[in-house]
Amino acid sequence: MKTQAPVVNVKPYLEDEERVEATKKFDTPTHQEKGKPTLEGERIQKVLARGGVGSRREVERWINEGLLLINGQTVKLGDRLKDGDSLSLRGRPLRWERFSIQPTQVLIYHKPTGEVVTRNDPENRPVVFKKLPKLLKGRWIAVGRLDINTQGLLLFTNNGELANRLMHPSSEIDREYAVRILGEVTEANITQLKEGVELEDGLAKFDDIQFNGGEGANRWYHVTVTEGRNRLVRRLWEALEFQVSRLMRVRYGPIFLPDGLGVRQTHELTQKELDDLLTFVGLPTEKIEAGFQAKAPNAARGASKPRLQREREQESRADKTRSNASRSNRSGRSTTQNPRKPR
Repeated sequence: MKTQAPVVNVKPYLEDEERVEATKKFDTPTHQEKGKPTLEGERIQKVLARGGVGSRREVERWINEGLLLINGQTVKLGDRLKDGDSLSLRGRPLRWERFSIQPTQVLIYHKPTGEVVTRNDPENRPVVFKKLPKLLKGRWIAVGRLDINTQGLLLFTNNGELANRLMHPSSEIDREYAVRILGEVTEANITQLKEGVELEDGLAKFDDIQFNGGEGANRWYHVTVTEGRNRLVRRLWEALEFQVSRLMRVRYGPIFLPDGLGVRQTHELTQKELDDLLTFVGLPTEKIEAGFQAKAPNAARGASKPRLQREREQESRADKTRSNASRSNRSGRSTTQNPRKPR
């Protein structure tokens, strides 16, 4: 029987002291310190980041530029939102009440080539956001990007703080790609790619390179990087005059692309997988709130159902089974796959 790795595997990181220290810099107290007064309301940056309106850094820039108004007055850094407050950005009202604290959801989407990571494309190309289940509150936030010619694992969440911690450069979260190269790669090439290659935007390198088979002129490699620079994997190989014929992201930090997940399909993290991910980035775990779910659009027929909906349906089926068994006197699967090399 094939041994399968979990979708979220944090064990390799637990012994990495540098990784633990990087996570600690994000840690924030979840309770007020004893003896200190509780502040009323919630910081504007936090509310808007949670709702996916913008990152905290973007919201702070809007505040400094005077683009945000609260109750008709220019917002200042440190202002907090309270029930009944009105908020506007560039003169347009924001329904910030929709961004109230809600259970965190995380989707793995298997992006195909040909789709762009944007909400609206001026060239009318297919966009990834139209393939996702719809949320009842808030909106999906993409964790990083993949260019139009790259397929594979793409993460989405409704939690702005989680997205920020996964993308922040100081976290140095590694990304793993399966890449098919045309040509013979020598040991000298491997050494150079791991030591560093000067690109137009500075020195860059692969943190690891592993040969992964291949026949004829094509060779497969798995490479890891800790930077999110645009087209970094392609540009590193092209700097040494190699042609990249296929590129697929198979891992983002501790999150793996499930082997059984087809292109344009989604997998929502189970509660256990989500707890592991939240712990990994230094955020507190959450309890499931009944009645919270996303709605899957027709465009995502192959997508998996939202986690809470699946779990409620499983409980319902279990209740019916127990009831039938009682009347007649008769007596999860967690998606756990290895990263794969695309065919």
